[in-house]
Amino acid sequence: MTRRVLGRQGSFLASAAVVAHTIWTSAAPALSYPLYAQQWHLTTFTTTAIFAVYPVLVVFVLVLFGNLSDFIGRRETMLAGLAFSGLGSLTFALAQSVDWLFWGRAFMGIGVGLSAGPSAAAIVEFSPPHRVGQAGGATAAAQGLGMMSAALIGGPLIQYAPLPLRLNFAVLSGFLAGLFAMTWFMPNHTASRPSGRWKPKVPSIPNGAYAVFVTSTAAVTGSYVLGAMTLSLGAQVARDVVASSNALVNGGTIALFALASTLATIPARKIAVRIVMLSGGISAIVASAVLAIAAVEHSLSLYILAQLGAGAAYSWLLLGGLSLMNSHLPVTHRAATLSALFLVAYLAQALVALSLGKTATIYGLAMAVDIGVVTVAALALLTLLLDLIQRKTALGRSRKARS
Repeated sequence: MTRRVLGRQGSFLASAAVVAHTIWTSAAPALSYPLYAQQWHLTTFTTTAIFAVYPVLVVFVLVLFGNLSDFIGRRETMLAGLAFSGLGSLTFALAQSVDWLFWGRAFMGIGVGLSAGPSAAAIVEFSPPHRVGQAGGATAAAQGLGMMSAALIGGPLIQYAPLPLRLNFAVLSGFLAGLFAMTWFMPNHTASRPSGRWKPKVPSIPNGAYAVFVTSTAAVTGSYVLGAMTLSLGAQVARDVVASSNALVNGGTIALFALASTLATIPARKIAVRIVMLSGGISAIVASAVLAIAAVEHSLSLYILAQLGAGAAYSWLLLGGLSLMNSHLPVTHRAATLSALFLVAYLAQALVALSLGKTATIYGLAMAVDIGVVTVAALALLTLLLDLIQRKTALGRSRKARS
């Protein structure tokens, strides 16, 4: 019996949905952390450690399997990733102790590690030929929609529905099952398969792409650290610093982050990459400053404003980094190089989450917010500096080639 296969548009949408799931699974537990802390008497360090298990496992999988989809195809690799993500979501839905949460995050990390690079590469490859340059925008928009889904679905379920620590993950598990079925009908495709057999290999950067890789990675890492602050500490900041105890309100502030992230991709698609990255860097610095003030003043309105600015900065840094990378990547190394980028970004996310959690446990949540703000601002400034150096170097090479 011949398997039905999705066309280009259907495969593009399925790939975008897989990208969205990588953020949804990451964000889904965010609003539950205060409840877990209350039920099982967990410290802030423990809850951020639960969050950090996810990016640590993502990094581990990217190191071993970052180039897998270049050999066996995007579809098979994404299916494996979705299976692990679904197992992680079910583990959360059935959790009986804090150990279950660590296992659930580990499974989610494996799932995202397997599917992050292939899904981003598949979006490029299934984009219409005349719109390949906008694939970075589609990836950023899909991530924003994934985070928005986690907040807008999880918030009401946690606050008002029965089984607040289970139903949220049951719904996510159902979504992942449907997405697995949709992905099953994608063609098993890579733009160009490398020769030879697959073997585990540390993600690498093609010769001549190092300057672009470093700049792109700094931008994406900045965006992911912003995401780490929002997802690992956001609900607790809203509850403890801004004094909001309603999960729907707290989820709404995270949803605003996601909404701003999604909307910010619309005008950015038609703007030069350097302007997008500049906007992202400046917005990250300003939003971080507003967040610090919100924590001092216990102001929900300033916190909301900071979330909106941070959401836009997240999107512009991510979009700028991915667009710059996609425009310089050799086709045969696309997934492996994107995996190298995500490896650095997720590792930084894990380190920041653990550091902020330890700081919050020892010195208080307000101090952790201050350190997070400084970290984000430093990464934003680094991105702007690297982008300036990379553009001047490229311009110098262009002038030299013409002469």
